[in-house]
Amino acid sequence: MGTTPNYAIPYPEPTDFVTDGATAMESIAEKVDDILSTGAAARNLLYNGAIQVCQRSTSAVTSITSSGYFTADRWNSFINTLGTWTQTPDTDVPSGQGFRRSFKMTCTTADASPAAGDFIGINQKMEGQDLQAIRKGTASAQPLTVSFWVKSNKSGTYICELFDADNNRSISRAYVINATGTWEYKTVTFTADTTGVLDNDSNLSMEINWWLAAGSTFTSGTLATSWASLNNANRAVGQVNLASDVNNYWQMTGIQMTIGSVATPFQFKSYQQELAECQRYYWKWVSKNNGDLYVSVYQPASTPFYYLIPMPVTMRARPNSASLSGSVSYVNTPAYPSVYDRGDSWLILVSTVNSGVSAANQSVWYSVSGSTTLIQDAELS
Repeated sequence: MGTTPNYAIPYPEPTDFVTDGATAMESIAEKVDDILSTGAAARNLLYNGAIQVCQRSTSAVTSITSSGYFTADRWNSFINTLGTWTQTPDTDVPSGQGFRRSFKMTCTTADASPAAGDFIGINQKMEGQDLQAIRKGTASAQPLTVSFWVKSNKSGTYICELFDADNNRSISRAYVINATGTWEYKTVTFTADTTGVLDNDSNLSMEINWWLAAGSTFTSGTLATSWASLNNANRAVGQVNLASDVNNYWQMTGIQMTIGSVATPFQFKSYQQELAECQRYYWKWVSKNNGDLYVSVYQPASTPFYYLIPMPVTMRARPNSASLSGSVSYVNTPAYPSVYDRGDSWLILVSTVNSGVSAANQSVWYSVSGSTTLIQDAELS
């Protein structure tokens, strides 16, 4: 026999009154349905929560001083002149939870007194069409619960924030790291917002931000624990300064955001599924064997030839950028190939045969083992 997943079923709210047994059973059934409808396939609204996919680098990236994606897919570092950092896909994980990798930020140049506008944090950016089940901006808007494992050598108060980019609204929640050097499980719940409908498209609608340090521009007010128009002073009030000392670190894994006020067990996905989801935003091909990428064409001299490469998945949008780099071996001395055009499901390379080559000859080029990469980038910005 198979096994049935365990789901946490919330008790009714204090205002949920019923008058008879049938109504009570209907109320319970609806709540069970709400939990199950977020089901195994769509429960986690975030991508790569187990840090399985690291297309950019599976090794530490050092000397980070500005915003960007460096290692784990979908996880962006937002930084403004606040220390220097190393980002590592680390094998240190909470014991017995099924995770094999965490995402770690380590301070390598400290800043004990951040300027007013300084900040550092980690976030994930989300498309509006992925968030319609939240029903934000309607009378039936839903709360969201974020759960994650976190570890740091610096205890104290940290801030997790949701930012509605479509309507310029935000809400923040504090969580506390109690013990240094210890994995701790945290959950934070964000109340429903009946103001501000999210766009139903593939553009940025919402960010979830984990602040690690911030200057007074973001900490001088009162923490925005209810949805409100964005006020920078209220976004990260109480946040500790992780940049205060060299070798301070913060890491997390098992990151999940679900609809409702109850944290559910982490949704483990296959690597294949996780990779495909991440490739919607960023695709990187690295040659592994001589001849991995091979073109042989019958081409008149000096006439460009074009090579169409299909993407393994349809990307979020036409890529912001595409690139080919590395070492290419060839015969008949064609020009080094370059990116000619790009789309959400294809990439076209172009090269030109040397003018001294006759039309009867073939132009051939191929990648050299392990040294050539193709990249398409359609990350949200």
